[in-house]
Formats: sequence, C-alpha cells, structure tokens
Amino acid sequence: MRHAAFITGVLALWAAVGSPLAALDHHLLTFHMVQHLLLMTVAAPLILIGAPRVTSVHLPVQPVFCWLASSAVVIAWHVPALFELGMHSVGWHAIEQASFFAAGLLFWLPVIQPDPGVPGWRIPLYLFLATLPCDALSAFLTFCNRVIYPHYLSAHRHFGISPLADQECAGALMWVWVTFAYLVPAAAITIRMLSPQQAAPGPAIIFEPASTRR
Repeated sequence: MRHAAFITGVLALWAAVGSPLAALDHHLLTFHMVQHLLLMTVAAPLILIGAPRVTSVHLPVQPVFCWLASSAVVIAWHVPALFELGMHSVGWHAIEQASFFAAGLLFWLPVIQPDPGVPGWRIPLYLFLATLPCDALSAFLTFCNRVIYPHYLSAHRHFGISPLADQECAGALMWVWVTFAYLVPAAAITIRMLSPQQAAPGPAIIFEPASTRR
C-alpha cells in the first residue's frame, strides 16, 4: 500500500507539472487551480504516506507552523501581483509550483505523522480550520463578479468559456475539492477516536521506578 501511494503521488506530481495540464494552466484558471490542488492535496499526502522516512527529514512538525505556512502560500500566490509574476516568468512559475508542493508536505505532516504528545482531537480541528482561508478565497473568486487576474483576459480561450465563468468555475472547484479533501479525513479520524475499540480501556501497565528495582 505504501508503494502504491508513493507511485500514485509521483504520478499526481507529474500530472501537475509535467503533463499537458501544465501548459493549460496558462489558458484557464480552472486548470491552474487543478494544478495547485493536485500538488497540495494529492501528490504531497500520498508521497508522505508512501515514503515518510524520506520526506519528513528535517521538516518542522509544529501544527501551528504548518497551518500558517501552508495558508500563507495559498493566499500569497493568489494575490494578483504575485499571480501575474508567476504567469509571466518561467522561473517564478517553477518557484510557485515548488512552494505549493512544499506547503502540501508541511500541511499534511502533522496529520499523517502526528506527534504522540498532541491530543487526537486537535487533528480534526486542524483540518477544519485549514478549510477557512481556502473557503474565503474560493468564495471571493466565485462571487466577486469581476476578473481578478488580467492574464486570463488576453489568454487564448478553450472550451468556449469566458474569463469570468472560468474564474467562477475555479473558485467553485477549490471550494468543493478542499472541503472534501480536508473534512473527510477529519470525519474519519473523529469516528475512529469515538469508536468503542478506541474508547475501551487497555491492560493496566505499571512502571516501577528504577530506584526501587533489585
């Protein structure tokens, strides 16, 4: 299962940055959004599951830091000035993609490899809170009723979709995708925590202080 997860994660990474999808992101914001979502919510967690000992080396695992860093990356790269920079520069576009993938690794690390000292209920809360900045951004893209990124006003159109409709589709996609990607694991973890098997007390273990041993 770990090997399958790792291979699937690598394929998702390739689909986001090396497949024809990588070129379509310059023509439609919807494909650009798919690219970001593949990097953060598919490739990153699957690669972490498949090769945790490799990808977790030297990565900070404080949930607050991981939440802030991943949210900052998502918000920052959707600021119009930075977005346009990434669209018009090959180098900055590569940095943008790398930062989304790195942010995905950081975000999922406390979920996939939780610190034993962190109470289990904090992970569902962590996932729920992570939906909030994404929901705010996706709602803005969906309902602002104007094209935010000038690049797509002059881009070659595909599928006969207008720039505004493309932006609304991208916002709605982000809204739905992130909701399922974050809240489904949160619900699964909560159900597992509340299951009778988890609630049942285990065998009592008594640790004898070393000073009293003979």
